Amino acid sequence: MTESNEYKLRMQKHERELHEKYMSLYQNEGSYQELLSSMKDFFCKRSSALKELDRKREENPTWYREGNMLGMTMYPKLFAGGLRGLTDKLDYLSEQKITYLHLMPLLKMPHPFNDGGYAVEDFRTVDPEIGTNSELSELTEAMRARGISLCLDMVMNHTADTHEWAMRAKAGEKEYMERYQCYDTYDIPSQFEKTMPQVFPATAPGNFTWCEEMKKHVLTTFYPYQWDLNYRNPVVFNEMAANILFLANLGVEIFRIDAVPYIWKELGTNCRNLPQVHTIVRMIRMILEIVCPGVILKGEVVMAPKELPAYFGTEAEPECHMLYGVSGMVNLWAALAAKDARLLKHQTDVIHSLPDNCYFVNYLRCHDDIGWGLDEEQEKKLMIDPFMHKEYLYHFYEGVFPGSFARGELYNYDPVTKDARSCGTTASLCGIEKGGFEGDQAQVKQGIQRVLMMHAACMSLRGFPMLSSGDEIGQVNDYRYKDNPDIAADSRYLHRSPFNWENAELRKKEGTVQNAVWEGLKQMEQIRRAHPCFGKDAYVTTWDTCRKPVFAIRRTTSEEELVCLANFSEEGQQAVLPTLYGEYTDLFTAEKLDLQSVWMGPYQYRWCIRKNH
Repeated sequence: MTESNEYKLRMQKHERELHEKYMSLYQNEGSYQELLSSMKDFFCKRSSALKELDRKREENPTWYREGNMLGMTMYPKLFAGGLRGLTDKLDYLSEQKITYLHLMPLLKMPHPFNDGGYAVEDFRTVDPEIGTNSELSELTEAMRARGISLCLDMVMNHTADTHEWAMRAKAGEKEYMERYQCYDTYDIPSQFEKTMPQVFPATAPGNFTWCEEMKKHVLTTFYPYQWDLNYRNPVVFNEMAANILFLANLGVEIFRIDAVPYIWKELGTNCRNLPQVHTIVRMIRMILEIVCPGVILKGEVVMAPKELPAYFGTEAEPECHMLYGVSGMVNLWAALAAKDARLLKHQTDVIHSLPDNCYFVNYLRCHDDIGWGLDEEQEKKLMIDPFMHKEYLYHFYEGVFPGSFARGELYNYDPVTKDARSCGTTASLCGIEKGGFEGDQAQVKQGIQRVLMMHAACMSLRGFPMLSSGDEIGQVNDYRYKDNPDIAADSRYLHRSPFNWENAELRKKEGTVQNAVWEGLKQMEQIRRAHPCFGKDAYVTTWDTCRKPVFAIRRTTSEEELVCLANFSEEGQQAVLPTLYGEYTDLFTAEKLDLQSVWMGPYQYRWCIRKNH
């Protein structure tokens, strides 16, 4: 089949729906034709290697659900000084068998205030402090040769106030003012504020910022230097779609669409999760399937699990391929602090009840904080006071609660509402830092056990796991950010620290923290790759253990059954799984076990297999 026929067939599959949805928002045939012309142009410019990848992915559209998937997230500058250094360090990632690399925002940004890169000055240019577009292309080519897919953030909701569009708006160009939401008086903004929640009420109160150059109020949902885009303007949609296709042609294979619930604003609503948001995401999905079907979408949607299916769309009209498993992260940490896995089990059951098209990237830590968004109704059913529980959790991980093993810091503490989030690396939150500082090797050893147990529990969840760079060698908090006045007020930089390559070398030396964590994770990763129960065809469900601290996941295929157990307590537990019969083998210890009554040591994890005859 010729490439032109290939494109034509893809277009025929989607054009009617794409036109219908586009016109429902914009009623502008001219703008639609401009979009089609842009799409065809990007297809023609796409390299033969990327077009070959597209064809391969069309034959296996659920490639990202394979059992060998293992992700990592990092800042390229912190990891290796930038893109060129990262390319030179790919052997390290291949040693771990990484297949998915999420690089934190690397597009041109203002300095020093850029919200960790989420204030973008130019969606088509790599930031000079991180690298160049040529280096990005070289990196993606080298990654593809190793079977590693690159994920980048696409900041959909806003630009930096130093973006060319914003600068031209400030200069008085009406066309560019219309790409944002600008108001001469505070009348309309005041109406928005009545129903529109604030994202950062303590550090960035209000949703509007006065621009002296324009003499207008500008919608700024996140920070004053991030101007919200006006998606009622078809030019904005066309340009943002083109930016995605431009980066896709540089070799980006996954786009994490940032803050997507916020992109459409409507007076009288909370301006989140509106129907038009789904129209936009669906159109982006179709555009990708036409131009570059090897590219997929990951959504950042921080909502209750039962509300997430809307962002996956339907079987007939799919939207995101996968989402961040935010609630899994939160409930894992809550279970560890409370020595109680019941909320984690409930949240996992809700995830399992979602339609089959719902798929998640699971992780313990990422670039951001831990926001304590637990299921308050379920907490009440379990006789847990939601407010007191949240206070306990963030004080526990701050390290100030009596008996806490954690070392972390609060983020966005609000003295009025007493709300707060938590920051810190996995190793520090699990006790390795405290034990090391106090010179107590028993504490360090138990901290390592917690780190491994938490990763084992995370890897047992439905979806695929993503590590946070540094966690694989037990990297602890870095307090030097306090010495930099530009970031000293943002405690998230506690865990956004330079990768320690000297410590990474210690992964090869027995008896070190780095070796214990590295080898423990390596064993889990090898098991995941080797067993069908971690593949996309496995049926996954939780299982009752009759013990509050012990969490259980059961994975089954026609070939085998695997039961993953994790004890979230420093006390041993006799777990009871009365309906699971037969002899199982612990893949970590080689023990033969009867799961109707199985001993779980302090913070022990077991993956127990039984072949189906």
